[in-house]
Amino acid sequence: MKPVLLAQISDLHIGAEWEGVDPQPRLEAVIEAIRSLPNAVDAVLVSGDVTADGSEQDCATARQLLERFEVPVFILPGNHDDRERLRAAFDLPGDGGQPIDYTAEVGELRLVVLDSNVPRQDPGAFEPAQLRWLDDELGREPERPTLLAMHHPPLATGVPEWDAINLVATERQALAEVVARHPQLRVIVGGHLHRIMASALAGCPVISVPSTYLQVLPDYDPEDFEGEDVTWTGPPGFALHALLDGELSSQVELLGS
Repeated sequence: MKPVLLAQISDLHIGAEWEGVDPQPRLEAVIEAIRSLPNAVDAVLVSGDVTADGSEQDCATARQLLERFEVPVFILPGNHDDRERLRAAFDLPGDGGQPIDYTAEVGELRLVVLDSNVPRQDPGAFEPAQLRWLDDELGREPERPTLLAMHHPPLATGVPEWDAINLVATERQALAEVVARHPQLRVIVGGHLHRIMASALAGCPVISVPSTYLQVLPDYDPEDFEGEDVTWTGPPGFALHALLDGELSSQVELLGS
């Protein structure tokens, strides 16, 4: 029996020129790697930072590239994206610049997308109404295995400067109070950190997946977390989430490793 397979990519940053590296060929390589897996995936999740600066052209380019998957692609925004343009380019639910929150079905797996972004800011946060929505949505199907996706992963990195641009402790605690009420959650996934990290929130596993662009080396004693203090390295990668008989497992693949 074949499991339900959900591929996850993140932090595409189409339009960026960081370190003189073009993100598009790296994304194309990841797309082909996923398409070449021994078993075809059922859907793809893109966990934010689709573009470098939210431009309409970069959104259009990303859509054109992601259409190569030929399976459903579920998009959520990152802190570098423009909600309104992303919503228009990918026909996402909701209106204008409002948070992009929605649910979807991938076979037996339920996907819940929660927008963790604050416009024009790097750190993530949630509006109270969003957490009420999440609580209600999770309560609708309490027996169905569920994956919760957001851009800012709710974990502590051990690097205060890093945590300051992620999801801060008060927001993690508010989310944890909701998560604790819904044991059908199998995993919470995000991106943003450009690095594979794992932790837990209210007993639920949390995974940060690699970027399709560039990864970041951890620095546990940085002077800052901007510019020259960031060490970009590593090949592009993606995650693969597999659900079989109610059990979910997650794997990460780095190209060329």
